[in-house]
Amino acid sequence: MFENSDRVATLPKLLLISRMDFASFYTRFNALLIFLTLFCPCKFIRIPIETVSLNYIKATSMAFESPSNFYESTSTASVDFGGFIFNIPSAVFRPKSSRDIAVLLSFLSASSSAKVSVAARGAGHSIHGQAQAPDGIVIEMDTLPSLIEIHKLMDGEEGFPYADVSGGALWIELLEETLKLGLAPRSWTDYLYLSIGGTLSNAGISGQTFKYGPQITNVLQLEVVTGKGEIVTCSPTQSAELFYAVLGGLGQFGIITRARILLQDAPQQVKWIRLFYDDFQTFIKDQELLILMPEKVDYVEGFIILNENSLRSSSMAFPNQLEFISELRKDSSKVYYCIEFAVHSHKTEEIKIEQVVDDITAKLRYLPSFIYSADVSYYDFLNRVRMEEMILREKELWQVPHPWLNMFVPKYGIEDFKDLLFETISRHDFEGPILLYPLLKDKWDMNTSVVLPEASSATEVDERVIYVVGLLQSANPSRCTKTCLTDLLERQRHMAEMAASNRIGAKQYLGHQPSPDQWRKHFGSKWDRFADRKSRFDPLALLSPGQGIFFRSSASTMFCDNVIFYKKYLFFCFVFLEENMVFSIKIKIFY
Repeated sequence: MFENSDRVATLPKLLLISRMDFASFYTRFNALLIFLTLFCPCKFIRIPIETVSLNYIKATSMAFESPSNFYESTSTASVDFGGFIFNIPSAVFRPKSSRDIAVLLSFLSASSSAKVSVAARGAGHSIHGQAQAPDGIVIEMDTLPSLIEIHKLMDGEEGFPYADVSGGALWIELLEETLKLGLAPRSWTDYLYLSIGGTLSNAGISGQTFKYGPQITNVLQLEVVTGKGEIVTCSPTQSAELFYAVLGGLGQFGIITRARILLQDAPQQVKWIRLFYDDFQTFIKDQELLILMPEKVDYVEGFIILNENSLRSSSMAFPNQLEFISELRKDSSKVYYCIEFAVHSHKTEEIKIEQVVDDITAKLRYLPSFIYSADVSYYDFLNRVRMEEMILREKELWQVPHPWLNMFVPKYGIEDFKDLLFETISRHDFEGPILLYPLLKDKWDMNTSVVLPEASSATEVDERVIYVVGLLQSANPSRCTKTCLTDLLERQRHMAEMAASNRIGAKQYLGHQPSPDQWRKHFGSKWDRFADRKSRFDPLALLSPGQGIFFRSSASTMFCDNVIFYKKYLFFCFVFLEENMVFSIKIKIFY
């Protein structure tokens, strides 16, 4: 009936409206669309939104700050550090601002599509595909501006120094910038080439956690884009529910685009100590003694030595301990343990660091003669894993599968967990370090979404203490085939299930659950709050599909898909209106 200009019915091509008239206009326009849909003898053009969502978003790139934010899938977007799960997204999105992310999520949250979901990818250091989006969109967070703004206290000013930093920036970048002003964050991860938003979405732990808590308890403020596409500045006193939900929230409630990180004066030097043990109970008791001396000790970790490879895997940055190999070779059936602690030195302090170390070690019961130390700069100490990475990269052993398993184990279950570990793994073939060290639960804010082991009424042990256990295993393809890797993963799955029993009471950290039901068991008493937060901040389950906790829901539809389709089309016009106060709308109708 209608072909060109004389056969096309259009709304006015250019409408100028004020922000105050926007809601009224939008309501009237939708009413007009409904009227046309219900009573017009013509038919609207219809294309299934499931097949055109991504193409349409790309076509409407005028809504973004860059006209070329969307890219075809890349190899990095479909793989992570784990190296054994591969999910190809339909597109990769490289935002230039928080607003770009908000526009994308707003569009998808207004869509009736049941297929397109979104995953934010930082440094890609997840293990089980948590930052992947099968047939969805992967947002590469490193394209956000990495501007770091540091607030250093002036003389007489109260409060704390802090840094405002992009969620896509790396912790190593923040360290390098803050050290220029003699400052540094308080809490760290062992590896610094991780994104700010990535670790805050989990917890962020290392040997400083017993003293300062995890990274998520050292955040003053966040900028978050929710699953509904809203940009929200939140803190403990402003939009607090979102603030606590996002911290440790596994990417389920929003994408962290900026964070305000608490800082402190940075030390200049670190005294780094390693002590060796041949008895598990003595090992853990000395660790617990160390974490109760926060006025002297600044860092505590530990690891299990199963074989010579276990020792070598943690010696690249600390070669002194290689002298212990001769002890290992005396009895290959014996298991040893190592405590690693550190004491910081500030120029302003007059304390003799050697005397402090002597006072500490006098209280410990390590194997006589097996104590090793090193004096390093604060930067080199924090960046110690980088040296190991570079050596492994040279040997082409860094980008191999990493079937890691990390768990929080309550004190009452740590002995049983150790027995389960030795029953499950192959001691002589295990490649990689096994970390084991204590934390204090009272340093964690349980308003966050993170899950820790729950107290047991059947024990009288100190419930404040929990242990981090990390099986940081590598699967070298030259020695571990696909069948071997599958067997390793199956063993880990079995061990995780057994460890989660009431007898041990462990919880996975950075982990993976095989089904939503298993996730509910994992969260336990925290599940209802977690699910309620999801319904509030990401009701359609757009975010982080790789976690497997929730599945993408369709938006509720009214009247018919035709109207919903045009409402989705108009959304980007309205976004354009926000910036330029003008937009154009054209609707073609046919018999």
